[in-house]
Amino acid sequence: MRWRIDLRYDGTGFHGWARQEGLRTVQGTLEEAIRVVLRLPEPLTVTCAGRTDTGVHARGQVTHVDVEGAVDPLRLLRGLNGVLPEDVAVTAVTAAPEGFDARFSALARRYVYRLCDDPAGWDPLTRGHVLRVGRPLDVDRMNAAAAGLLGEHDFAAYCKKREGASTVRALLDFSWHRTGIGQLEGTVIADAFCHSMVRALVGSMIPVGDGRRDVEWPGVVLAGKVRDSAVSVLPAHGLTLEEVRYPADDELAARALQARQVRGEVHQRG
Repeated sequence: MRWRIDLRYDGTGFHGWARQEGLRTVQGTLEEAIRVVLRLPEPLTVTCAGRTDTGVHARGQVTHVDVEGAVDPLRLLRGLNGVLPEDVAVTAVTAAPEGFDARFSALARRYVYRLCDDPAGWDPLTRGHVLRVGRPLDVDRMNAAAAGLLGEHDFAAYCKKREGASTVRALLDFSWHRTGIGQLEGTVIADAFCHSMVRALVGSMIPVGDGRRDVEWPGVVLAGKVRDSAVSVLPAHGLTLEEVRYPADDELAARALQARQVRGEVHQRG
């Protein structure tokens, strides 16, 4: 039986999502919690929708796990939250529809990067989730620059390339707005992201917003298809995975198959 597990976490104390020997990761922590609650001899493998980097937070992470035998979802939900540390919380446990794959069935992921560009708006209580920048930013210039990156492109210039993996992605939304004095939020939605892509995209907006670069510059970088040292990959703590979007239940399997083919990857259930 495949179960969908939705969760939130503060990424500050984790070395990212992916399990790593000797390091505290979200995947390793969740898998061990499932093992304890279900009283299994060995941990089961949990698959997530978006493998967040070290220090990145999540409010809307989605995972799946395959379990043999009967499971009471309410008991699992309560049990997991009873053994998980305080920086992780499971928000839902549900039976996954036929064909559901947390990673490959997803249509899009929505991230938000939070900035503060005015000392009057700085809140020390949220410092672990907001990046402070030293110059005022022009949101209109940033939105004009971001609009030039929308669509399906090879984002090699904004990705940490992985051998054999495609860097072609469809950027569905990239927009900025102010939420208060000195507070900015950048929303980034795409069908998928490659390593460090969101933080590099946002990093290209800062010099545009403060006037050091032309509005067209991020588009020029994109067209070059190679990493530009002038683009800063911003710190992880300002970034949060807010939402993962899926198609209707009867389209889940087809979407998963399409995504695997596009990414050029073979997926094995284990």
